[in-house]
Amino acid sequence: MPVSAYYPTVVITVRALEVFRVTNLRCPRLGVQAFTRMLCDIHGVAPRPYLGAQFSVALDLYHAVRADVDSRVQVALGRDAPNWRLKNSCPACLYKVEDEPTLLIPLLTTTDGNNSLSRFQLRTREDVREDGSTAPGASKELPDNRTVLGDYYISREEVDKWGEEGLEELVRDFVAGAGGDEEDGGCEERWQNMKEDMTARAWGMFDETGIFPALCRHGFVLVVVDMVRSGELTKYGFAVTAHLLRVLGEHGNGYNIGCEYAKRCRAHPVLSKLVTENNFKSLVGSFHGHGHNRRCQTCNLTMYVKGVGLESLEGCEAYFSKSNVLAATTCHASRFHRQQAIINYMQHTDKFDTYQSLSLVLCSKYRRALEIKGTYGSLLDAMRRLQVESRDVFESWLEQEKAYLCTLSKEPLEETMEMEYYQKLVNLQAASERVVDICGVALPFMPGGEEVSYAEAAKATRRIETQRRHAQELRDKVLAAVHDLELRMSIEERWIEGGEKWEAAATMVHRRRYQRALDHLEGLVVARMFELAKCHMSGTGYKLRKHIAKALQARSKAIKAAIIRYNDAAEAMEPPMPTLDWEEVVECAFLADFDLLREGRDDIRQEPWALPAGRAAMDQHFKLLRADEEIQRLNVEIRRFVTYIVDEEEFLAREEGRLRTEGSEGIANQVHLLRMERGRFTSLHMKRLVKLSRLPGFTGSIVPGVSVSREHHTLVSRDVDTVIPAPAMCPVGDEPLPFDEEEGEDDDEEEGVDALTALIQIVHISADDGVLNRDN
Repeated sequence: MPVSAYYPTVVITVRALEVFRVTNLRCPRLGVQAFTRMLCDIHGVAPRPYLGAQFSVALDLYHAVRADVDSRVQVALGRDAPNWRLKNSCPACLYKVEDEPTLLIPLLTTTDGNNSLSRFQLRTREDVREDGSTAPGASKELPDNRTVLGDYYISREEVDKWGEEGLEELVRDFVAGAGGDEEDGGCEERWQNMKEDMTARAWGMFDETGIFPALCRHGFVLVVVDMVRSGELTKYGFAVTAHLLRVLGEHGNGYNIGCEYAKRCRAHPVLSKLVTENNFKSLVGSFHGHGHNRRCQTCNLTMYVKGVGLESLEGCEAYFSKSNVLAATTCHASRFHRQQAIINYMQHTDKFDTYQSLSLVLCSKYRRALEIKGTYGSLLDAMRRLQVESRDVFESWLEQEKAYLCTLSKEPLEETMEMEYYQKLVNLQAASERVVDICGVALPFMPGGEEVSYAEAAKATRRIETQRRHAQELRDKVLAAVHDLELRMSIEERWIEGGEKWEAAATMVHRRRYQRALDHLEGLVVARMFELAKCHMSGTGYKLRKHIAKALQARSKAIKAAIIRYNDAAEAMEPPMPTLDWEEVVECAFLADFDLLREGRDDIRQEPWALPAGRAAMDQHFKLLRADEEIQRLNVEIRRFVTYIVDEEEFLAREEGRLRTEGSEGIANQVHLLRMERGRFTSLHMKRLVKLSRLPGFTGSIVPGVSVSREHHTLVSRDVDTVIPAPAMCPVGDEPLPFDEEEGEDDDEEEGVDALTALIQIVHISADDGVLNRDN
């Protein structure tokens, strides 16, 4: 590849460029400078600064050639329609088969923001204003209008339409009342990315501040947007959700703030209509869900939502743990090179990592579901101990818990005013006593034996008079507030201490003080648990570990003080509420248990769903329900995947032969490479699926079906001028390279029938049954 457009005198071999491309995709930390220095070491020459620039130019050209060849191949195969990649991104999710069972939620996705892949923007020195404040300097980046081919990214212009600045263009289709009447659940206070005023701030040094991708439940990337000069704003989620709904239709999406995000979607003037028509479900992932309050969990946590199965909807976290290594080479890259690196990485992981492990993911999920179904006997034992006759009782328990938690969400206005009136009376009593005390203070006594000036005596007198005036003003102010409340509440006779209404209001105030103390303690524990998880997470550096440890040590003191405050408030309750000690708090397994400590208007401490044994049995019941749903979904996905493997092999082989017959040898060679690329994993997939089919409890089928899409069963018809022969490529090898099994798989996987033989047998069986009788 040449390193200059006109009269090149230096070229980089394609082999060297391909070695760097593949190595960089497997180890994104490897940059151009390190690779060129490695080449210099091999050839025994001194490194030169310009060599890296020359290699980068040739690499851009090589990427452009590869992208152009891929585009021509897609045209030749009839796969160049808009959003074709998105509609066919995951075989298990989207390759539907005829006569398959209908899933309650057809597609499960997950979204989240990640600020690791931020990019520094080259700027001049910061400007100093007249008032002494500073502002980021002007950008000094060179203009670059190049774009990366592909449909992974949603453009910035499209994303900005969903922001506040573009709302005027969207209001035309506003649906009144789409926001619903849900009450505020309080979850937005726990998540910084729901606070627009905080997330809208971004450091002036960054242009792109991260990415916001959407993944299917198997890990394939659907779409991605760049977060630009901001944090995790809602417009990024809006843009992704709208695009997926328009292209893929109905689906459920997991988001760490899914509860509040659903309300914002339904309140949006345009997205609300799209969400309603496509029955969009916004859910909360199983990991982040335990940081939400219990009322939110009973509605949005995956364990309690029908149709989700055992899916955690936390795939973004695992994906970010791998993609974060890109930050080393993209943080100082140009906008084009950063986006090019991200797209190349996503394409590579989809083709060679996610697709390779797809059968492993399906088999692992199936085995986990079977293990959970094996606990049915222990649930029956628990039901006998709890004297529960039917599993339907657990459903009623959940509804009772929801109803109880709803009573804790907001204080009635009447109770709020009564507590405020009681507090004002207490303040009035204290202020009146203060006035009486200060008015009883005589003039300061001046001993006769001391010489005291008149000025000092006058100063002491004025101090006492000022204190009297302040006390009287405070009493009058509180008295005016009492008068106002009495008028608003229509109170004819003022409450007196010890009266029935006085005592009732005092009890409510004690209860509110108890709940506020519990809220404060819960918030500290939430932060502690998340930081502990981060402290022990792989990839956390030593300095960050020490920083988190110091923060935890400081917060432990705050937790101890909060426990003391909580216990004081708990003992003041009537009857006293359970107290907590340090060990009980720091070893708390579920944050949702805090909600059951809250004092409601009904005493629920003896309710079966509030007892540990009852809650454990109820959770086990819902896990069994989700396990049944998971097996149903996996049976559908496994058959889709097997059908896709057979159809894709047949289609590519047929199209390769057609292209060779038409004389398009270059494109035919590329189709052959594509067929080998997917076919290298076929034996691995079939070996896993055949082994899974022999497990006791497997109820699915690994016999291929008939796909709903007719694309694989019809010949591609193209005009001769449409398909342009690709440049001559390297010779195609006769056999694909051998593939090593990943670590962790059992050695006995080699036993039994050979996977390729098994696939052939399956195809023959299905052909005998008439499954493969398709129109060509």
